[in-house]
Amino acid sequence: MATPTPHTAVPQHQPKIVADWVDTVARLTRPDRIHWCDGSEEEYQGLIELMLGTGDLVKLNEETHPGCYLHRSDPTDVARVEHLTFVCTHHTHDAGPNNNWMDPVDAKRLMTELFEDCMKGRTLYVVPYCMGPIDSPYSRCGVEITDSAYVAANMKLMTRMGAAALERIAREGNFVKGLHSTGELDPDRRYIMHFPEELSIMSYGSGYGGNALLGKKCHALRIASWQARDEGWMAEHMMLVGVENPRGETHYIAAAFPSACGKTNLAMLIPPESMPGWKIWTVGDDIGWLHPGPDGRLYAINPEAGYFGVVPGTNAQTNRQAYEMITHDTIFTNVAVTADNQPWWEGLDEGTPVTDWRGRPYDPRNGPAAHPNSRFTVAARQNPIYSKMADAPGGVPISAIVFGGRRREFTPLVYQARNWAHGVLVGASVASETTAAATGKVGIVRRDPMAMKPFCGYNFGDYWAHWLSFAGKLEQPPKIFHVNWFRRDSDGRFLWPGFGENLRVLEWIIARCEGRGEAVETPIGYLPTAAALNSAGLDVDAAILEQLLTMVPEAWRKEMTDVEEYIDAFDERTPHDLKVELADVRRRLG
Repeated sequence: MATPTPHTAVPQHQPKIVADWVDTVARLTRPDRIHWCDGSEEEYQGLIELMLGTGDLVKLNEETHPGCYLHRSDPTDVARVEHLTFVCTHHTHDAGPNNNWMDPVDAKRLMTELFEDCMKGRTLYVVPYCMGPIDSPYSRCGVEITDSAYVAANMKLMTRMGAAALERIAREGNFVKGLHSTGELDPDRRYIMHFPEELSIMSYGSGYGGNALLGKKCHALRIASWQARDEGWMAEHMMLVGVENPRGETHYIAAAFPSACGKTNLAMLIPPESMPGWKIWTVGDDIGWLHPGPDGRLYAINPEAGYFGVVPGTNAQTNRQAYEMITHDTIFTNVAVTADNQPWWEGLDEGTPVTDWRGRPYDPRNGPAAHPNSRFTVAARQNPIYSKMADAPGGVPISAIVFGGRRREFTPLVYQARNWAHGVLVGASVASETTAAATGKVGIVRRDPMAMKPFCGYNFGDYWAHWLSFAGKLEQPPKIFHVNWFRRDSDGRFLWPGFGENLRVLEWIIARCEGRGEAVETPIGYLPTAAALNSAGLDVDAAILEQLLTMVPEAWRKEMTDVEEYIDAFDERTPHDLKVELADVRRRLG
């Protein structure tokens, strides 16, 4: 890396716990320079200029996309590497079969050898950051040490990064340690290690955001989920959205969906024209930290300050809010470009790519112009429907928790759990079916409890027990629901229009939270009657709507057998109360 920006001031009052750690890492990695990030706009622009000079960034069309840049990553470094991601606990059962495990002694020996002298000729960036509003009691701080200016710039957009975070660390005396180096970008020398028992992360050999932006999945989910269990809260892979009705009343909903199940679209939903007066406010699109509040309700904050989103398929029709917010001051990764240097990806209605994501002349025979996992990084405040409550220190009160999956046949459009414990079973049962585009086979069911399979930092059995414990911590727990936007007919056509029309389902969910909304009790929970769903202006046949709201007992008997087989895989760690709930559903199904 070239010489860093002139802005290299070292904080006058470094917290000793941070300064000592930085010194230890510097002696191991041997960087040429150390830069303490202060989070200023001046510093950010300096990082951008540095990367433009080294070729790590390409400036995009300033007239159409002011302040936007393109980063092209190594072709072998374009996604999370789950098979090289480890949870390192002293006992393998604490990590659980849902994680790859490595003994922490062995993991540290391996990583120390990789990090030795790895920053020679490079700059070591010290990135102090706060996950959540800087003055919130629900927020937690971390420090990432990295040799990547790209990582430092992205962390500026994704977190509350800089001097204020360092000051909070000095007051509190603790933080999550994250050590990262791009290394040689060698796929055979690439590991992401998590040490939850000591709240630390080590990542080597990747520059991809999911592996290198350690505040995101590594800290905010894998480490934070362990931390949350110890401290009595929850770190979840959940979007947070405010739903405002025509009377100006707002309910907040937390929703967890596996990938490709519509979470981002729901977080930025545009109400249909047939529902005037309704508004949606985005609190967060990906991660929620949930805490019992002083009034017996569950409160949530979004620990992130930005979005690191998948860009293919994003356009003015599918997600207008996201489309508009990434037209300026955005870092794109692995998209294509047009002749006039505008970013381009599959799903755009305008423009023609001339250069693909690798920087080659675009040729359809080489595959998509933009990488299918190409990304945008942007500050959350650029979202046109960004909620002012995203910065509220006390978070937002959660009325409903919604789980969802992608199921073609028998799962209803929406149903409500009978109580909290049953809702935990509903969350633990979350599954999605694969598509032909992904695997070549359709309908292969993959369990993804609470959408946390790649991200829970400890044994799922213990995780479910932690969820169950909140029945005794909350006087007014949120209602729990399950949705499925993806039912199809025998010809493969979707039965439900989705997108903005999903607000009709949220309206019924909110009605149920308020003690209203007609429902029918079934063995799997409460289903809305057809009359209970707002159908004004809805282009769905009555027979189709009835099909969407029907529970098929035989299919659910098989589903519960499959769920039982899955949760039993966690042996003695699977909570007895969860098994009792499952047995109760099976009894109700006959």
